[in-house]
Amino acid sequence: MLVGLSIRDVVLISALDLTLGRGLTALTGETGAGKSIVLDALGLALGAKADAGLVRAGAAQASAAAIFSVEPTNPVFDLLEEKGLAADRSEDLILRRYISADGRSRAFLNDQATSVAVLREVGASLIEVHGQHQTAGLLDPKTHRPLLDEFGRCRPQLDAVAATWTALRDARAQEAELADRIARSDAETELWTARLAELDRLNPRVGEEAELADLRAVLGAAEKAVSDIAEAQEKLGGEDLSRRLSSAFRALERARERARSTGVGEDHLVLMRLTAAADAVDRTLVEAAEAVTAVDAAAEVFEFDPARLDETEERLFALRAAARKLGVNVDDLAAERVRIAADLRGVEDQDAALAAAKAARLKAEADYVRAAAALTKARREAADRLSQAVASELAPLKLDRAKFRVEITPLAPERAGPTGVDRVAFEVSTHPGAAFGGLGDIASGGELARFALAMKASLATRDGPEAPGLAMIFDEVDQGVGGAVAAAVGARLRRLADDGTQVLVVTHSPQVAARAHHHWRVSKSAGSETFVTHVEALSDAEREGEIARMLSGAEVTDAARGAARALISG
Repeated sequence: MLVGLSIRDVVLISALDLTLGRGLTALTGETGAGKSIVLDALGLALGAKADAGLVRAGAAQASAAAIFSVEPTNPVFDLLEEKGLAADRSEDLILRRYISADGRSRAFLNDQATSVAVLREVGASLIEVHGQHQTAGLLDPKTHRPLLDEFGRCRPQLDAVAATWTALRDARAQEAELADRIARSDAETELWTARLAELDRLNPRVGEEAELADLRAVLGAAEKAVSDIAEAQEKLGGEDLSRRLSSAFRALERARERARSTGVGEDHLVLMRLTAAADAVDRTLVEAAEAVTAVDAAAEVFEFDPARLDETEERLFALRAAARKLGVNVDDLAAERVRIAADLRGVEDQDAALAAAKAARLKAEADYVRAAAALTKARREAADRLSQAVASELAPLKLDRAKFRVEITPLAPERAGPTGVDRVAFEVSTHPGAAFGGLGDIASGGELARFALAMKASLATRDGPEAPGLAMIFDEVDQGVGGAVAAAVGARLRRLADDGTQVLVVTHSPQVAARAHHHWRVSKSAGSETFVTHVEALSDAEREGEIARMLSGAEVTDAARGAARALISG
């Protein structure tokens, strides 16, 4: 609820502080007194477009502050939190705007600097303005769907749509993620399949690298040992060595026999030396035979197969090459083989998972379509009721030739979302044969406010207004009408206020002013250099006089006073 308006140096107003109450407040005064200035100042505080022309002559800047008393549960606090603005839910909200003489503008919310756009968005959630030159709230097409949903009590269907939309969004995301993952893995599957086939052929074992390395070392040593033994065999000469030694032994034996034939004794030095030489050669002959036998035996032990060394080296190189490709140790190849096989089986499992994700998405789509259809059905039923309710309000407001309808059309598939698949628009036709169109495009200035009043009164019939705590301003809603029609307008405004909506009406109609709970009079007086606008709250007696003036003009007669009393009491 708007509880206060503070104005400084706006056009003809130097300083003005107004306190507002609940119910219907009428703002009256002669033409040119400055009623529009009050609304302009309020618009300034609510983030409306403004220029330096609002600054009072001679002042450095103009300012306006709108003070709202808001219930702690009001959604405006969520909006403030979203905008990063701190607000104590137990305190009033103050929307303040300054505009300097050079046109620069500053906006504040509870003394926190903010943008004009934020000020405008917050203000729009707290107050609606309907008048000759500006429209808001009901006339904004973006509000029509939520207003219809509130009127039709569509919250259960709306919640169901929101829940199924969340499920559908999640299902689509999961399916897309799986499809993208599979698309990426398809490019790698062929490579990993080839590597698994290579590992299958190798059939690696843990510890095999060390075994093969040891065997290669042994086989390599054996190859060199066999070569050395062969060289030893060649140097020993085998039977040739035995023959030479045997020949040498026999030669020594012949020499020893010739020495004996000379008659020398066995102790003669020559015979002794020949005997020793023959014995040594004989021993050498025996040991050479043993050496040849030993070397041959060693050669038999070192049986070397060159093909086996080649096979060992080829397998060792193959294992190490596979390990380098996979970036692992040779001993990890067996585990890598198991992992790759599992991953490839996972690719097959992904296909099944994708099929399951697609099925889940199709089910979520079907659930959403059903929920959206139920919401659309509820909206169409509410639209019929609202159209009938507004139609019943139009005739008393001198709009009996006009028609109102709620147009529900399907949104493009890509625009479907948590609020359903419907575009909702309030449309009017102002006279028979005229095409339906948006209210702001079709209706004239005076008709705009009366259409808004008819719609607001209809929406307020559902257990109170659709936005508790919302304030409404009607600027000259009674333009062009009088008598019974003006009385009907006043009655509708009073009814709207009695239903809980705070209403401020700028009016020239005594019938409308008479229905108000509170009455302000706007007047203008000559100051030292220019005119000054004043606003004063009227007592009951002053109110009677003001309404009498509105009835009779400059000269207030007793008859006019009587008529004023009748209007007030009626």
